[in-house]
This record gives sequence, C-alpha cells and structure tokens, in this order.
Amino acid sequence: MCYEFPPLGGGGAKVVHGVARELIKTGHSVDLVTMGYRGLPKEEVVDGINVYRVPCIRLKKSMCFFPEMIPYILMAFPVALKLVKKNNYDINHAHFIFPDGLISFLLFKIAKLPYVITAHGSDVPGYNPNRFKLLHVLLLPFWKCVTKNAAKLICPSRTIERLILKSNGKVKTQCIPNGIETNRFDGNQKKKNRILVVTRMFERKGVQHFLEAIRDNPFDVEINVVGDGPYLKTIRRIQKEKNIRANIVGFLDNKSAELKELYETSRIFVFPSEAENFPIVLLEAMVAGMAIITTKNTGCAEVVGNEAVLVEPRDVAGIRQALEALVSNPEKCHELGQAARKRIINHFSWDAVIPQISDVYDTIRKQGVRGSV
Repeated sequence: MCYEFPPLGGGGAKVVHGVARELIKTGHSVDLVTMGYRGLPKEEVVDGINVYRVPCIRLKKSMCFFPEMIPYILMAFPVALKLVKKNNYDINHAHFIFPDGLISFLLFKIAKLPYVITAHGSDVPGYNPNRFKLLHVLLLPFWKCVTKNAAKLICPSRTIERLILKSNGKVKTQCIPNGIETNRFDGNQKKKNRILVVTRMFERKGVQHFLEAIRDNPFDVEINVVGDGPYLKTIRRIQKEKNIRANIVGFLDNKSAELKELYETSRIFVFPSEAENFPIVLLEAMVAGMAIITTKNTGCAEVVGNEAVLVEPRDVAGIRQALEALVSNPEKCHELGQAARKRIINHFSWDAVIPQISDVYDTIRKQGVRGSV
C-alpha cells in the first residue's frame, strides 16, 4: 500500500518501487495499491509488480495535499479488501503512516492481515513543523492506534525512530535504511565545474539559505537547482530580486537524460535541509560520486556518515565556507565523491537492504498472525 508510486511522488515513491522490484527478484510476489493519475493505466505490471491504481483527485505529480488523500482512502480500501479476500497474502507492507497505514489498520481489523509500515517523514509528528502540524494534533489518537497495531514500524533513520517513540513509546520499531541501485548513475564520469541541488521545493529544504550563500557568486562554476513544489515560486522570486547567478531549472523527470547528465557531471551536491528522514537524493548524489555538503543533526548526517561536509541547518556562512573549500579543491571533491560511493555500495545497496526487510516479513509470518476473511 502506498499512495505514491512513480511517476507520482518523490523519494518515498522511489523506495516503494525499489523495494517491491527487488523483493520480486528474491522470489516474493507483490501486489501494489496506489493512486491513479491522468492517463495512467488502472491496472498494469511494472517490473513484475501488479499495480492497481484507484481514482483520485490529485492535481500534481510531485505533490499530494491532505484533502486529496481522503478520497484515496475511501477508494483504495474496498479495492485492497477485495484483493485480500481473493489472495492469500502473508503480509501487508504500507508506506507512510497516513494515509496507507490507516487503510492497513482497517484491513488488519477486518481480515487479520498483519501489516508493516515504513515511515517516511511528514507522516511523523514533529518531523516537519511547517506541514501537517495541526493535522498531527487532530489525528494523534488515530496515529497512535495505527502505529501500535503495526507488527513492525520500519524507520530508515534513528532520527525518525526517536520522533516516533516520542509520540508513541509502544511502537515496535526497527531501523532499516533506504536502498538504491548502485548502477543508477556512473560515478566515474568526468566532473565539470558544476554545483547541483535537487530537492522537492519546501521551505524546510533550505534552498533559500543556499541561494543566500551564493548571493554574489564568487565561484566560477555553473549552478543548477532542480525540483518542483509549493516553495518554487518563492525560490524564483528570491533569485530574481537578488540577481543570483543560478539556473532554477524546476521539475525534471527522475529518469530523464538531462537529470542523469547533471548528476554524473556535477562536482558538488548541496542539500541544506533542516529536517530529513533518509533522503533518496543524497543516495543518488553518492552513487554519482559527487562531493556533498549537507546538514548536521538530521537524517542527512546518517546517510553520508563521515564522507561529506556537514554544516548546521540554516547556516548561510557555513554553506558558503564549505563551498569555498570544495570549489577550490577538485582533488578533495574527488576523494569525498569516491568515499561516498564506496559507502553506498557497502551499506545501502539493495543487496544489503532487502535481506533485512525479508527477515522482518519471515519473523511476522512465523508468528502466524494471519486470519481468515
């Protein structure tokens, strides 16, 4: 269960696709219920995944707002229940506590189908104070019920695990990182004097602080900022008003040749987010072999370990100093990029991640929770 699946959504959708695809390679059978969208087939097979899309009122590929989730819940539940009655599933893996965890809780109560949830960030109280703050207060009793009844709540980072346990200490959590295809990008391509930012455009992502750090742009480099979202208009306004020399590219399809070329040929990647779980864009930058500047005391630091330059969130001077140090030192950039790529292969390849998820499934299946409809 996940309301976002490519081409919809961001990092969470990529994780769902990757997990499902890799599970199939190891012998699992996977059905997925997700949101429909303009022109997408109601049913299709994607990389061996049986995809079932339900009608929705979603307006954007990259963003989904809470009012758009309500009809999805109403439409997805009967579709999922019909599939549960038809198939002898061992487990239901929901991504995002809301809305899919709520549907999974209802299926558990009716059909006794045990469920696992992977938390992705904004579905956790306190993770993002600028989004869903009031909703988390209003929905907290339901949130606690959904998380308490999950057979396991998978946390991609210790950062998100701490927030979950703060809101509900009775949750059975386990930390399993997000994974990525290690051949997603060629990390050995010749790098150009380019700085790259890729993110969904929310205020907490910190792109405005990056722009302030390059305001008078003393760096003789090309700067590209890629991404879409509600904060994009503000970012464009800041760039125009302060005459900042940067290409605000906007949306690029994740599978586009243009984005691939930017990842593979840019030397430095900047991701100044104030709050993150386990961002996929950092995994992509590491696979591409870029030197990375990102933030301390967030899920970002857990992803990059010691193989990046870390600054405080909202620290304009810190970002600028880090850029000055790296732009003038291509050898250091190469060293950091190769170390980051090695870290990916050792810790975050699907070969490292999928066995951990399969072990969770096997443990729950052996407990014999599954009932009959």
